[in-house]
This record gives sequence, C-alpha cells and structure tokens, in this order.
Amino acid sequence: MELAHRGWVAAMCQYSADAAHAPGVPNDWHLMHLGSFAAGGAALIITEAAAVQPEGRISPQDAGIWNEAQAAAWQRITDFVHRHGAVQARIGIQLAHAGRKASTYAPFAAGTGSVPLSDGGWQTVGPTAGPFGNYAAPAALDEAGIRQIIRDFADAAVRSVDAGFDAIEIHGAHGYLLHQFLSPLVNTRTDAWGGDEAGRNRLTLEVVDAVRAVIPDSMPLLLRISATDWMPGGVDAQSSVVLARAAREHGVDLVDVSTGGAVPGATIPVGPNYQVEYAEAVRHGAGVPTAAVGLIDSGTQAEAILQAGAADAVLIARAALRDPHWWMRAAAELDAKLPWVPQYERAARRGMF
Repeated sequence: MELAHRGWVAAMCQYSADAAHAPGVPNDWHLMHLGSFAAGGAALIITEAAAVQPEGRISPQDAGIWNEAQAAAWQRITDFVHRHGAVQARIGIQLAHAGRKASTYAPFAAGTGSVPLSDGGWQTVGPTAGPFGNYAAPAALDEAGIRQIIRDFADAAVRSVDAGFDAIEIHGAHGYLLHQFLSPLVNTRTDAWGGDEAGRNRLTLEVVDAVRAVIPDSMPLLLRISATDWMPGGVDAQSSVVLARAAREHGVDLVDVSTGGAVPGATIPVGPNYQVEYAEAVRHGAGVPTAAVGLIDSGTQAEAILQAGAADAVLIARAALRDPHWWMRAAAELDAKLPWVPQYERAARRGMF
C-alpha cells in the first residue's frame, strides 16, 4: 500500500456509540470525526478500538465489529474517506479486546470505574482474576475462552476486509487484553499462556496468525504495543524487541509503539517525544518498520523524528483533535505542498497558514 506521506492518525476512542439502541455501531459522529481527518490531509487514519466481541468494549459506548450491522456502518465511513480525502486517504481499523479494563464508564459519563451489571455492564475477563486497580475483578480465561477470542479477532478481520478497510491494526497495548497477557505484572499464569516470555507472547502471536490468515496478502497488518510498563519487572524495551521480531516473522508489517497502561501507579515522564526512543529501539532491534506516537504536535517535530531514523511514520492524536487540518499546517511549516479538497481551496489561496 502506497501512502501520500508518513503523517497518520492514531486511534482515539470516542465513546459515542448508542449503547441502548445500536451497541457497537459507529454513527454520524464517527463519520464526521474520521472524515474530517481525510479532508484535512491525513494519509492513513486508524479508527478507534473496535471490539471483536461485546465483552471486549472498554465502555458500553465503544464501537465494535462483531456483527454485520457494525460492518455495514463502518463501510459508510471507509467509503467517505476514500472519496473525500485531500490526498489519497487510506483507513485502517484497530481490532481490540479490553479484557479486565472493559465495562467501564466513558470518561465524560457521570459514573466512574466499572459499570455494574444493573447499569449495562458485564463480567470482564483477563489472564487471571486479578483486577486493574479498583475495577471489578475479571474472570480468568480458560482454554476455550482464549480460543474463542482468537476466533473472534479473525472473524472481525474478515468483516473489516468486507467493510472496505485498507489496513488492520491489532491492539496489543495500553493494558488491554493482549497487553495483559504480555505483561509479567499482570500475567502470572503458569500454563502455556504464561509462565515465561514465550508463553506471555503466545496469545498476541496467535491472534496475529489468525488475522494474517484471513486477510489479503497485500493488506498491511499493524500491531500496537506498549513498549514499556514504566514499572520494574514489567514489559521493557528488550522484551518489546523480542515480541516485535517475532511479530514480524508472523506477518506484522509495522509496529505502532506506545507505552504504559498495564497497571495503575506507574510514573510516566510525559512530554514531547517521550515514547520515540522506544519506537527507535524496536525499529533497529527487531528490524521492523515502526510508528512513533505521543505528544507529537508540529510538522518540524514530526519531520525530525523521521529524518533521524527513529521511526518510519508518526501518528498524530490530540494535535489532530485541535486542528483536523494538521497535515496542511505541517506541510506549510516544512515549505511543502499538499493538495486541498476542492471545497476548501479558497482558504489555501488566501494563505490560511
């Protein structure tokens, strides 16, 4: 897949599905949100986490792709992005399962923490019965449950292809289910799905295998990871290189490198470029293309990351929320040119930036 440039949109949950009447179905908000980035010049847009089963949603308002109604709604969005991108915009879907961090209130809801069964919540699952902080305790997954989740990732990937997506990203970061299995701080199992590094990596790699087997050979497959837990004894750069190298061998084309989220209480040195060193470590250590993300706000900052060889692409999130035309502004900063959608060309002619 060829892309117009290396500035992409990171996945950002919107907590905007209608949980009561159309659970998991993306709607007009998602069309506007993702479509604005296409009109604004993004080359690749990654959707928010789309749950592969109902119990995999972070909140009742999360999007999903576990049924055909959701896939049809996503196709409306992929069609819009393909038709109305300023450049030849592409769109990828992030397939996810929240594990023990599921069934929580949306950030702007009245409640906090886990949603009780009486308010539309559900029993969560994880590698063990250990909860995340003060969230409700999950049920430890058995062999049958693990196998079902792997099948659900594959089925969601088939729906994603049919819905017109150009790429697929598997979410293995931020303390959600795959990351829960990857992290020694969370996965204390002693069976074949834990016990050592190979056991902890197994679920992620089996999901990769299952998805890769059902999508076209030409379709890019991305994997998002948290390259450090920011805690002693957790995932670190070295273990992330091991995982990324194996993922590459199993058919992953690019690793999207974020950090954190496995356990509460970690001290994270948040600041510009604070995760870039991990993208660079994985890129060089595993011999796989990477994308960097995290407080990358300006075109000059993004270009410096690429020119230094720290990553192969940059993912923009909060900066794109502030300015859905971020890519036009970045091009102007760098004395480059991107085409504008014809409806907005009058702004370009008058020197908007």
